[in-house]
Amino acid sequence: VSLTLRAGEVRAILGENGAGKSTLVKILAGFEQPSGGQLTYRDWNDQAKSIDGWQAEEAEANGVVLIHQELNLADQLTVSENIFLGQEIRRGLFLDKRRMDQKSREYLDSLHCQVAVHARVGDLSVSTKQLIEIARTRAKRARVLIMDEPTAVLTSQESEVLYRLIARLSAEGAAIVFISHKLEEIKRIADSITILRDGQLVGDYTAKDLSREDMVSLMVGREVGDLFPAKRPPEPHAPKALEVKDVQVRGTDSPCSFSLQQGEILGFSGLVGSGRTALLESVVGLRSPAANQPGSVSLFGQPVRIKNLAQARELGVAYLTKDRKGSGLLLEKGLVFNFSLFALNKFSRGLIYHRQEQEAFSEAVDNFDIRIKDVAMTAGKLSGGNQQKLLLAKVLESEPRVIIIDEPTRGIDIGTKSQIYHFIAELAASGHAVIVISSDIIEIIGLCHRVAVMFHGRLTGIVEGADINEEEIMAYATGLKDQPLAASDTPTATGVN
Repeated sequence: VSLTLRAGEVRAILGENGAGKSTLVKILAGFEQPSGGQLTYRDWNDQAKSIDGWQAEEAEANGVVLIHQELNLADQLTVSENIFLGQEIRRGLFLDKRRMDQKSREYLDSLHCQVAVHARVGDLSVSTKQLIEIARTRAKRARVLIMDEPTAVLTSQESEVLYRLIARLSAEGAAIVFISHKLEEIKRIADSITILRDGQLVGDYTAKDLSREDMVSLMVGREVGDLFPAKRPPEPHAPKALEVKDVQVRGTDSPCSFSLQQGEILGFSGLVGSGRTALLESVVGLRSPAANQPGSVSLFGQPVRIKNLAQARELGVAYLTKDRKGSGLLLEKGLVFNFSLFALNKFSRGLIYHRQEQEAFSEAVDNFDIRIKDVAMTAGKLSGGNQQKLLLAKVLESEPRVIIIDEPTRGIDIGTKSQIYHFIAELAASGHAVIVISSDIIEIIGLCHRVAVMFHGRLTGIVEGADINEEEIMAYATGLKDQPLAASDTPTATGVN
């Protein structure tokens, strides 16, 4: 792969998961070493130098800075301490904490991030941590700033601020390398596009010359058909697989009620912080509901009280976390170990029958098109899309009847997205009941039979049929519309004030 970066250029790198994008930028930033070729850079004296490779410390010393896809902050330290970690400002023998606090405030203000500089990073949200990562690069005087999926965890407003910062940095002469699966933002901010496929360079292109469809075809090497499968509605008289009545998330004042039919895909939409994830976590026992309003949960007509995820699995309810790296998979463990973790009773009678376990894993690899180089590799070595497929295979091996999936395609390329959409549709068609929580409104519209919309912890409405469109969903998501119905007023779903 050959790549040239010029001062002031914003270059996007596109490719499916596993195409080599992250590996390439890690080589540029010194976190991995190339197997061949040379890297030529200009030092601070504008002298060209060629090397076979370098370490991250040397790269940063020369202004090449990578913002990793995985957050790389010290949770026990403050915001200011993280921003200047390894590059502390000193006054004589002592740290100049006042100066570092002032500069940290300046960098954060440029991102419209109002977090206190003395706040402990471990107490902050993921999106705030991402903004702190970006603020750190300002302290490092980056001349080449590499961003790997920086907007994956940001709200639309936070992303807008980042776009303006990128424009300002490029105007000041910094070269920006930007990896993203969001093709609309690539068209908006990039000057040029490098496309990779299977570790090989497909080509370099001027951004304005490529349509969204062109990008997709070049990434996957073929024309991509319909992104979403045709919707097959559940049987008219299918039983209620899940019924939730008056469950109130702790810290809110609005009980929520909804139901889910067998064979149905029910979407949960809403702005970031609307309470979608919190509500479903309360249902499956990941968090306690409000003490004065615990509500009730029924599975196929039977009342249940789910206290934790293990009990949920025993009752046939699977929950796929949106944090596949932090909570969904054990990244340092092997693929087979991860796959069978929730279903060990199927492969053991005191001792684990490894042959049966391996056969089941091989079948899952085929069924879910999990692309692996070596069965002995760890889960952390898989691309994001293949990690998500492994997570799907893992939870489905326990044979659940109700499946809740939070952000099913976050950080995943468009080809793999389409595969996962088809997997989800097939689950519903085979009689499973599925809930999809997503920040991607197009995903919600294209995949779901009905959509529950939340606003500030309240379930404001359920849309279905022709009403499943962006305007209607956003009206409920912003509180412009509200349907405060009692649970008994509708057999499908409600929001309750």
